[in-house]
Amino acid sequence: MKPKPNSLVKFFSLFITPQRFLSLHRNPTDKSPLFFISSTFATYSTISQSQVENVLENAVEEPKDSVEVLRKWGCSDNDILKILLRRPSIRNADLNHLQSKLSLLQGLGITSTDLVKIINCRPRFLSCRINRCFDERLAYFMDLFGSREMLLKSIIRNPSLLTYDFHNIIKPAVALYESMGVSKKDLIPMLLSRPTLIPRTSFDDEKIEYIRKTGICKNSKMYKYVVTLLGISRIETIRKKVANFEKFGFTDEEVWSLIGRSPLLLTMSVDKVQRNMTFIVGTMKLPATVVLKYPYLLLNNLEAVLKPRVLLAGKIRDMGLSTQIKGPLMFRALRMKEKRFVKAFVWCHPKDVAEELMEFYVKAKGLKRLAETSKKSLHRGFPF
Repeated sequence: MKPKPNSLVKFFSLFITPQRFLSLHRNPTDKSPLFFISSTFATYSTISQSQVENVLENAVEEPKDSVEVLRKWGCSDNDILKILLRRPSIRNADLNHLQSKLSLLQGLGITSTDLVKIINCRPRFLSCRINRCFDERLAYFMDLFGSREMLLKSIIRNPSLLTYDFHNIIKPAVALYESMGVSKKDLIPMLLSRPTLIPRTSFDDEKIEYIRKTGICKNSKMYKYVVTLLGISRIETIRKKVANFEKFGFTDEEVWSLIGRSPLLLTMSVDKVQRNMTFIVGTMKLPATVVLKYPYLLLNNLEAVLKPRVLLAGKIRDMGLSTQIKGPLMFRALRMKEKRFVKAFVWCHPKDVAEELMEFYVKAKGLKRLAETSKKSLHRGFPF
């Protein structure tokens, strides 16, 4: 069916404003939309439908700035505002490069919402070269993560997976963990929980000796946690944390055995361990070795869990209530979820008593550390 001239005029009017038309009329060129329009009207009786579509595509103007590029890609005005607030220099980005990078991201399945998260996490992401070894990198990650959904989740969690040196950083790091006995299947959750795992990993003889001291075997569920946490930790930091435990009377063997059973202790600061241990020994009047059996006493938050619940136990004791929190029950109470703890030890009493206990408990949770507001925050870089 031949296109009607009137329909073409109406369609082209969607793309050419009166000002644009006058400008093209004064200086017509063989590449201008006006030239295509006149050519189309002159030969509309012989032009095909596909040729008409090509003419219309050529008549559409290219985006004038990065905002239009992002909007055309699928970002809402709110998304664009968040991106520009985080990375203002995107306004001056090269449009061809920006469009090329956005096309690659769109091919991966990344949406505008995902892009906002990525820029918030890595503001300079769109300024980096993400097209280096892209196809090879994508094939490698697909084999590693097993599915596009898992790969997409990993990239959103750590966008730098698309910018790390593929041959000199990514592949050697993964191969190193495989040589340590951490399979690809076990490495995936570690990459998701520790986004900077790949660039920060390093092993030497001392770290390998630490792994041996934990006494944990490669088939253990804890093995991947021990290896990855030691792999990303600084030697100096590990020594300080071990020495801190030894101050409370633990032997080197006890410390590493404890870490083997509860690897997350490696992520705790020296200050947190000191405060929790001081409370356990000084206030709760328990021997330091109790944490060897109950490691969660160190992992619990002192101000939000340990102190309020111990104080509530003292309040219940002073009131002479039937339900007491003492002995083995104390350790169970300190491990309970908040909702279960309140139900088991507060709302089990008559309403007036329960309300009094709840008021006391809320105030105990609201107690701040001494001089906490005046404490200086010292940034020491990566905490492990």
